[in-house]
Amino acid sequence: MSGFPASGDGGNPLRRLSLGELRRRTSAKWRTYPADVLPLWVAEMDAMPAGAVTRALTGALALGDTGYPSSGTAYAEALDSFARKRWGWDGLAVERTAAVADVMRGSVEMLKLVTGPGDAVVVSPPVYPPFFGFVEHEDRRVVEAPLDADGRLCPSALEDAFRRAAAGGRRAAYLLCNPHNPTGAVHTRAELTAVAELANAYGIRVVSDEIHAPLVLPGAQYVPYLSVPGAENAFCLLSASKAWNLAGVKAAVAVAGPAAANELARLPEIVGHGPSHFGVVAHTAALRDGGDWLDAVLTALDENRRLLGELLEQHLPEIRYMRPEGTYLAWLDCRALGLGDDPAAVFLERGRVALSSGIPFGTGGAGHVRLNFAASPEVLTEAVRRMAAAVGR
Repeated sequence: MSGFPASGDGGNPLRRLSLGELRRRTSAKWRTYPADVLPLWVAEMDAMPAGAVTRALTGALALGDTGYPSSGTAYAEALDSFARKRWGWDGLAVERTAAVADVMRGSVEMLKLVTGPGDAVVVSPPVYPPFFGFVEHEDRRVVEAPLDADGRLCPSALEDAFRRAAAGGRRAAYLLCNPHNPTGAVHTRAELTAVAELANAYGIRVVSDEIHAPLVLPGAQYVPYLSVPGAENAFCLLSASKAWNLAGVKAAVAVAGPAAANELARLPEIVGHGPSHFGVVAHTAALRDGGDWLDAVLTALDENRRLLGELLEQHLPEIRYMRPEGTYLAWLDCRALGLGDDPAAVFLERGRVALSSGIPFGTGGAGHVRLNFAASPEVLTEAVRRMAAAVGR
């Protein structure tokens, strides 16, 4: 199987490239493993960029516009317009925003505004592994508030973690993931309101990573954390990078709630040097003019979400598939297969399929894998076939 042919289906961005064409890419997804491995691990889509992004970047190159980014507000303005149209959210005030290198680095900068060395940062595992690494690198303590059995926020776990984090009157924060990576849970307004109530009761400052916000699939609705009552002193981080496949051209926007504006104003000027000029250009174009492309991607992801469930039911019914409400990431409980704590290692060695091991996602990750289904249906089908063969199915 040297490569699946492109289908010619102009309506599905995930079917425009053959596997051979994808293997010419030099990004981490395609260079970490040998050529006989199907990579369904890191959060990168198998799609060409939106036309609006391509035009913006090639236009900048044609002008020789390759210098330092300006300190303007075009990106934040584009995000504000997108938020109003897509989410009906008018709370993203451009004057309460700051450009940052990317969502994870920006989250850390927000945490530094409201906590100090040795203070606690609560996270809800299983969760995006850099939540642990970045927090600990900044000399903060991680306190866990694990998700419940359905991969959703657990109020009792949060309350216990908030109590421990704030013990002794120390400053503390909660690094929220909304929508949640890896379970794909899209937190409801009621769930987020409960978070805000608990956070205020225990003096916890909330920093919300909302990088997957544009990738909410049919059946769920994204709720910005800053839009719920009691979240006025919180921060959120947003970006076009995940939804438009722009991880290689970094840029993000930090947004402060009304009661956190003065703290955001204290952000060191040097932090604004983080995003690249091309990143700002690309993300602004995506938000302004890439809506049709995003709609096509969301349709394709919804189809793949359904297909993955059918494939697993047919070939690997022992796997518990937590049908994601958002993102293009599937959290698969493989414990019934008896493959030990790291089934990803088995699927890689025996099946030549690269998935993300659940172990780095923290408590609740052992025995799980994260699968990226932002690929063609053909690649997805072959990957599940290989996974089944790896366990003798």
